[in-house]
Formats: sequence, structure tokens, C-alpha cells
Amino acid sequence: MLRLALATLRARKGAFAASFLALLLAAAVVSACGVLLESGLRSGLPPERYEKASLIVAGRQRAEVDVRSADGSTYRSSRPLSERLRLPASLGDDLAAVDGVASVTADRGATVRLLDGDRTVGGRNGASPRLHNWDGLSLGGFRLASGGPPHGAREVVLDSDLAARGDLRVGSDVRLMTSSTPVTFHVSGLVALDGGRTPRQSVLFAADPALHRLAPGTARQADAFGVVTASGVPPSRVAARIERALTGESVSVYAGDDRGRAEFTDLAVGAANVVELATGIGGNVLLVAVFVLCATTSLAIRHRRRELALLRAVGTTPRQLHRMIAAEAATAGLVAGVLGCPLGVGVVHWLSSQFAGRGIVPPDFRPVIGPLPFLAAVAATVATAVTAGFVASRRAARIRPTEALGEAAVEPARLGRGRTVAGGALLVLAVAVFGLGLGYRADFLTLVGLANSLVLLLAVTVAVLGPLLTRTAVRLLAPALNRTGVAGWLAAANSRSAAARTAAAVTPLVLAVSFAATVVFTQTTQLDEAAEQVRSGTVADRVLTAPAGVSPQLAREAAELPGVKAATGVVRSKVVGVGSMLGEQETVSLSAQGVRPRALADTLDLDAREGDLSSLAPDTVALSTTAASWLGLDVGDRAHLRLGDGTAFEGKVIALYGRGSGFADLTFDHDLLLSHTTDRVDQSVLVRSEPGAAGTGRRLAALAHDYPGTVLGDALAADQQIEEQRATAWVNYVVVGLIIGYTAITVVNTQAMNTVARRREFALLRLTGTSRSQVLGMMRRESLTVVAVGAVVGVLASVPPLVLVATALTGGPLPTAPVLGWVAVLGSTAVLTLAGTMLPTRLVLRARPADAIGARE
Repeated sequence: MLRLALATLRARKGAFAASFLALLLAAAVVSACGVLLESGLRSGLPPERYEKASLIVAGRQRAEVDVRSADGSTYRSSRPLSERLRLPASLGDDLAAVDGVASVTADRGATVRLLDGDRTVGGRNGASPRLHNWDGLSLGGFRLASGGPPHGAREVVLDSDLAARGDLRVGSDVRLMTSSTPVTFHVSGLVALDGGRTPRQSVLFAADPALHRLAPGTARQADAFGVVTASGVPPSRVAARIERALTGESVSVYAGDDRGRAEFTDLAVGAANVVELATGIGGNVLLVAVFVLCATTSLAIRHRRRELALLRAVGTTPRQLHRMIAAEAATAGLVAGVLGCPLGVGVVHWLSSQFAGRGIVPPDFRPVIGPLPFLAAVAATVATAVTAGFVASRRAARIRPTEALGEAAVEPARLGRGRTVAGGALLVLAVAVFGLGLGYRADFLTLVGLANSLVLLLAVTVAVLGPLLTRTAVRLLAPALNRTGVAGWLAAANSRSAAARTAAAVTPLVLAVSFAATVVFTQTTQLDEAAEQVRSGTVADRVLTAPAGVSPQLAREAAELPGVKAATGVVRSKVVGVGSMLGEQETVSLSAQGVRPRALADTLDLDAREGDLSSLAPDTVALSTTAASWLGLDVGDRAHLRLGDGTAFEGKVIALYGRGSGFADLTFDHDLLLSHTTDRVDQSVLVRSEPGAAGTGRRLAALAHDYPGTVLGDALAADQQIEEQRATAWVNYVVVGLIIGYTAITVVNTQAMNTVARRREFALLRLTGTSRSQVLGMMRRESLTVVAVGAVVGVLASVPPLVLVATALTGGPLPTAPVLGWVAVLGSTAVLTLAGTMLPTRLVLRARPADAIGARE
């Protein structure tokens, strides 16, 4: 069978071209997603400041929570923490008492802004520099390159790269900021990494008095502890002893290259994002690939029905037929998989740069390229091709030889009973899912999950009932086609008599329109709703912002200015909670904001639905209605959450509000949330002026000048508020692009193969008096019929999922569907369909009718 399969592939290269292209694209994207997945799971960087420590003891950067599955069993789920978990300074004494520990050094630090006049000097990779205690220098590979160590409360040491960025040298004065106005320090020396390496993160070092002057809280806490083991004692043995000694503490012990994870905590968040995106994009691509390959393979087999019927008539068994088609599919899948993997390397580098540019991963994220993702991609490509071949060849292999010969000559007039029953059952199931979604209209997580399932279910339903839907649609369009003359009459007759052929062209259009419309308009609805909430919910008439964050002291000073009614800093972070969907619990990461309770009502209108936002306190929390549905909480309930640094929070829910998309899922007391962030800065300061007060803007501008880099604006910028949502939307647009790409392959292939297979029909029409222009007109009308049916059915299939999404996001059934979005989705599919039909038609009509009618099939 393998020899026969290879011979078939050589003889029918054109028929397999579309399937090969679809497999090639699948292999490229799946291998790229596999590389990203492996990179997320194995991401790490060698340590720099910690490279000379045997072990690093740091806070556990994951929130681990016990959750319950639908069957009642429990398992441990975790989420990466967005903030650094600091450890109490007293923990150093416990570590020093562990057997095998020679010395323990606390690493304490704070994020600072380095100023050159009013300009902020940026650190490496766009991150703010970190100031550390001078004692911690001994833990890493930094050495004093020039000058001397810092002393007292007014000297610092910079790394050489940061000094060059700020045009600084030994003896220069430098201004630094944390949570107050700038403080001037003297540069006593410069440090550099061994071997002339450039540090990943810009750093400064200072003696304890200077560090405590800029960041007073560092005296009681440490970022990590560096442990040097005694001579001859393996670090792994000491690590096990430390873990036993600190049982119950939220700490992790790092050794080897894992020490880099403790030093660069942004890697964990970026890795989690990459894993989630890689699985999402890869899963969608494989799903669409199965649809596309089933369609292209079914079409190829339909055009080979005489060949397969003859094979059955001369004694080929169904099993042999399956083996032959499986061998053809496996061969095409293997070649496409091998050739697609190198393309995947290019895709993964492009995706990595796009992710980094949108803040999804760190700017210096580098993919880990190993053999496993490529082997998996080839295996997945072959398996997908074989599965599609098996599904497409079932009928050809199942029917008796005499029936096969009959069906090869005439297309079946009716849909098979099994297919009709299956399509009806799928339709009933889709209606049930939609009804279930409407019943869960208050449960955001359930609604979104049901909407994603519904669009897939409806696409499968259309694929199963395709010929029936096509006949019905053509019957409705026939009167209009008949009124366009002979070409229209022929188009209607052909579309009606060859419903399966027409359905093969309609199905990929429905898939493209329904998937693309659902994904695109879900994002436009979410972004539009969030932007509207920002505009409607901002009561403050002034806002102070800075690129690296705003000092919390600025809000306090602004509130004391004449003419200011209220001012509050807004701090942002992430919290982890346990959500539930249809009885299945899972950990969810939620956005959080902290505001001053006394200034909340005068600066923000969060659209309170229940409870009282004015009672916000350090031991309470307010939830958006979306977050409340996720967490299953109501006013008066006790919320159990993990703050950004992993600290457990238990507080009373005092209010529910409606504008969570524009602001945050949860609202906390400002000082509480600020104390559990890494940088301890506000994202912005909202200011409400007294009515009729004069000169308020001038005084605020003067105050902003005392905090270099701070900008005074009139209102919150919606684009900045929803920046994270825009990044998520971009990822979904990539998925839409892939879907359109697959649709292009399928539509062009389907139309081209159908057109080329009809060359005898065209020749017969020409010989019986039909003009070339009439044949072109017939094909043009047939194409427009396919476009019309595919667009209408695709739009109808997207309506129920979009209704559920709009209900989840806005509370109403109408999504935001811009006209340009519809033009892009429908226009691209229409152009592909017309091009895939008319270009092959013109090529076929170049042949003389007498030659074409005798051509080999």
C-alpha cells in the first residue's frame, strides 16, 4: 500500500497541495508554540548578584492553593506572584543555625529612580535600577572596578553600564528617588561583573545607612539570604536541612542556575504568560487544522471517487483502502512536518519579539530551542493528517463496490441518515448550551467558557449539515439568480444539483467568519466597554503620572494644597483567588487597585451595585461584579485571597461595583496594597479640585516639578488603563490571522479543485453554444452564491456566542461590532473565494473545448 500511496502522491500533486500547505503551516506554528512552551517551563538565567552563594533562600514566588475538581477530589493549583515576597530579617539567624552553613548574608534592596536633571536614566532592559546593601556584593560576581566602597548615608556605588548611561563617574553627584523627593548622593566607586559581562539588571550598592535613608522598610526585611556552605558539605544536603528547618515558612531554596530565578523574579511571571499563550495558540491552530484538513482531504477523495470505486470493484478491501489513504496522509504529514519545523524557528522569534514589545515577557526573553518541540510537532502533524484521512475516507471504504461505482457517477441526492441525525443532535446540543449560558448570565467565567464551546459546536454542526443547509439556501437564492439570465439559471442549477460540492466551499467560509467574528468582536466589546468605564468612572479632574511610578508622598502633599478637595494615589497589583466554573474550581489571577477610602467617592465612580464603598478599610475588600461571579462571593461574605507577594488576605466583602473592566477586579485600602508591592509606588495620583477654585492647576504643576518625571494631566488615559487588555487582544488577533490563513488555503484549494474538475462540463457547455463570457458569468454567480451563503451562515453562527460574551462583559446582549471589522472579516473571505474560482476558470477556458472534453480526469 505504501508504494501505491507514493504513486498516487506523484500523480496527484495538485490535489494534495492544499493539504500539504495546511500541514506545513500547522507544523510551523505548533513547533513554535512547542518551543515557547518549553521555554516557559525551562526559562531561567544564570545568577549575577547571587552567583558566588552556594544557596539562595528567598520567598516562594508562587501562590499555592488547594482547589476542588468537579468530581469532588482536591488538588494543588498554583499561580506565579506578581510581586516579590520579602522575608523577615530574623530568618537569617535561623539559617545560620542550620548544620553545614558557614555564613549567611542578607540581600536587601529597593527600586530607585536615577535622575539626570529632570530626566530619568533608564536601566538595562527598560527596568528601573535596584539599590542593594553593600554587604550583598560578596554574594555575586560584581567586583569593585574603580573608586572605593560606599560609606555612611551619602555615598553609593554604581555598576559601570548604569554610570555610562547617566554619564557619571567616580566623584560625581547623583540624585536618587524612591518614595520621596530626590536625594543627592556621592558616587564613591563603580563595580563591574567578572569577565566584562553586562548585567541584566542595573544595580547600585550603598551602606546600610544610605539604604535605610531611601527605603526605611529594608531594615526589617530582606529580599533573600545568600548561604555559603561549609567546606566539603554538598549544597544539596544543606538545602534539604534548610527546607526541614523552615517547614511551614513560605520560602524556597535555590541552587545552581535556579538561583537566577530568585534574583530575577520577573522571569516567573513571563514564563507563566508564555506557557498560557503557547498552549492557547497551539490548541487553536491544531483545532482549526483538523477542520481544514478534513475539508481538503474530503474534497480530494471526492474527486477521486471513480478511482476508489474502481479499486473497491476489483477487490480492494476497506482496510486496504484505509491503509492506502493513511499512508498518503502520513507521508504528506511527515514531509510537511520536517519542512515546517525550520519555519517554526522564525515564527517563535517573531512571536517572542512581539510578546516582549507588549510587556507579556521580559525584553530580554530568549526562547530555549531543543529537539523535543520539533519531534512533537512532526508527530502531531502526522497524527492530524492520518486522522483527517481516516475521517474523510470512511464512506468510500464502507459502501459496497457496486454502490461505489454508482456514487462515483452521480452525487447522492440526499444527506445520509446518520449524518442527518448527528447534525440534528449537534444543533439541539448547541441550543441547549446557549440556553444554559443565558441561565448563567451572572456568572462571567461560565459565560465565557460556554461561548468558546458554542462557536466550535456550531461550526461542527454546519460542517455536518452542510449539504442540507446549502440546498436550502440555494433554493432561496434561485429566484434572484434566475432573473440574471442564462448564466444565473446555470449557476442556480449547478449549486442545487451539486450541493455537496457547494457545501465543501461554504463550510470553510462559515468556519472563518464565525471564529474570526467571535474572537475579534469579543476583543472590541471588551476594549470598548473598558474604555467607556474609564471615561465614565473618572470623577477626578487632574491626574499625576510618571513612567516609573509616582511616589506615595506626592498624593499626601497634593491633598494638602489649597483648592484640592480630594487626592488619592492609585496603586496597582495582582491577587490570586479561587474561581469556579460549572463545579470545577481553578486559581485565577485578578487585577487589584488600592485607593484611599476617604478620597474614593470624590475621585472615582466605580458604579456601586451593592454595599457601601465608603466603608473600605484594611480588613475589607470591594469586588467588581465580574470578580464576584468568578469567586462566588457576595456582600457580607469573607474573601480568602493571596496578595501580590503571596500574603494571605481574609477580609469582608463590603461592596460590589460595575466598572471592573476599566479599573480593577478588586479594590483595597491603598496603604494595605502598597505594602505588598515590590516597588512601593503609585501608578497615578487622582486629584479633585474644589468647585470654582483658582490656581489649583498651577500649584499642582509646581508640586509635580519637585518630583522629576511627573506629568500633570486632565484625566486618566483610557489607553494606559487598558494596556494589558490590549496586549491580550493582540494575541487573539494573531489567532484570527492564523484562522484566516488556514481559510485562504482551504477556500482557494476547494474552489480551484472544483473548478479544474469541471473542465469537461465547461467544454460541453462551450460545444453546445454557451459563450465563454456566459461560463465566466455562471462561475462568478456561483462564487457569489458561496460567499453569500458562507457569510450569512457564519454571521448567524457567531451571534449566539457573541450574545453570551456581551452579556458577560456588559450585562446586555449587544456586542461592539464595528463596521470596519465586518468589512475586514467578510471582505477577506469574499476576495479569497472569488480569486480561487475565477483564476482557475480563466485558465481552464483557455483550452479548446474539443481538447478539453477528451482530457483525462
